[in-house]
Amino acid sequence: MSGTEASTAPDVEKTGRCLCGAVQFKAHIGKLEIGTCHCVMCRRWAAGPFLGVDTSRPIEITSGEASLGVYRSSDWGERGFCRDCGASLFWRTQDGSHAVISVGALDSDEGLVFKTEVFIDQKPPYYEFADDTEKMTGAELFALFTGDATND
Repeated sequence: MSGTEASTAPDVEKTGRCLCGAVQFKAHIGKLEIGTCHCVMCRRWAAGPFLGVDTSRPIEITSGEASLGVYRSSDWGERGFCRDCGASLFWRTQDGSHAVISVGALDSDEGLVFKTEVFIDQKPPYYEFADDTEKMTGAELFALFTGDATND
């Protein structure tokens, strides 16, 4: 499958889990595109840039709901993790309408294409990806979702 075909694949169901397997989930991916976030919070949470894929529907926890921890990291976002092994699983809006699954938590990364980098203005100088990606600053990302570039 070419990069173009992979990135336009409709609503693919993927399964995933945390490191210890206590939390398992299903997620529907609308575009098989990997994005990375360089913001300070994501780098602290993921111990490096957060690599994820956007979901097209809410995440379904299929096993281990009691082991799922959710941390409210901002007025509008929260981060899911395993309380047992500490694995980072997803970032989502508090209403659950939009989520980004950690690529490392997926059982298979087949067909995924590295496409975007966000919060490029917060990326530290000590690493660089070789892939040619679309890059957005934090202000550009907020403007894309809200129409207001002042929501830092």
